[in-house]
Amino acid sequence: MWGKVNFRIVCLILVCVLAHLVLAACDRAGSKDAVGPAMNNDNQHVPTVTAVTDSQGSEERQIVLGFSQLGSESDWRRANTRSIQEAAKEAGIKLLFENAEQSQEKQFEAIRSFIEQKVDVIAISPVVEFGWEPILEEARQAGIPVILSDRAVQVSDPTLYVTTIGSDFYEEGRKAGKYLLDKVRDRPGPVRIVELQGTKDSSPTIERAGGFREVISTRSDLVIERVEYADFTLDQGRQSMRQILQDMGDEIDVLYAHNDDMAIGAIEAIEEYGLQPGEDIIIISVDGTRKAFEMMVEGKINCVVECNPLLGPILMQAVRELMEGHTLPKRIVPPESVYTEVMAKREVENRQY
Repeated sequence: MWGKVNFRIVCLILVCVLAHLVLAACDRAGSKDAVGPAMNNDNQHVPTVTAVTDSQGSEERQIVLGFSQLGSESDWRRANTRSIQEAAKEAGIKLLFENAEQSQEKQFEAIRSFIEQKVDVIAISPVVEFGWEPILEEARQAGIPVILSDRAVQVSDPTLYVTTIGSDFYEEGRKAGKYLLDKVRDRPGPVRIVELQGTKDSSPTIERAGGFREVISTRSDLVIERVEYADFTLDQGRQSMRQILQDMGDEIDVLYAHNDDMAIGAIEAIEEYGLQPGEDIIIISVDGTRKAFEMMVEGKINCVVECNPLLGPILMQAVRELMEGHTLPKRIVPPESVYTEVMAKREVENRQY
């Protein structure tokens, strides 16, 4: 009799265990469908990566990145765009790309479009430094992290963006100033400088000017005689330099151009005027394009401070790490160098842009 009782008890226990397992499995299946976006301590949405199952049942999740490029004004910018597009393809990241054509308003429109499309990450190359807080707040409210690429912004709350990937423009200005100090160390003053800046209120314009001035201020006889905005374009560089030459003639010792395109346009104007760039006027530029290196080989540019446009692989790596929950440094700066005439010949073939 006890054997029959024991047998019944064992059967009852097995039935209960099986029932418990079935209910637990159902509960897990239901809770998987009910998971919403994660929240941080401030009840703000934190982006999460959810596995997507295809029709064959295999799991895959393609990250979607919305990128607002500021324009296509120079060889540098076009190389930067190619780097981002190629790196996204290589990384398997879906890229939604918008060219703002130098318009901050178009960048706002692109960002709102990315928010509506529920992208995973937004990256921006901001055309100017100011006026970004409202749109960045919209992205934060949508739970979408923002990465700044190439250029920085001025905001009162730095948590509105995750990180800035790009060059240290202030240090680039300092490097240009250090080269000039060395170049004219035995030359009596005054040394008259003309400066071609890029887009007004953009971070490279502000910082390249500031770093340069900090360094050359150690010599009071280095004088900036003229400053013109030339929007980082070859045509504006040429037009601005033509006007400067008409006004100042040959009383120019140094041209400091904030990018290669403006420098190349200015060189055309200098040659039209009958002066020899690199000899009659010391030419210092920033970027490091192949065209600029070719002109250094010809002796028409004396120094190029490198600004690396190939940010695509760094950006895609940052996007992946962000989506995996890693913390990124607030500033990511690529390696860069300074090149002079004596280095140009052996380096020109290494230029990828």
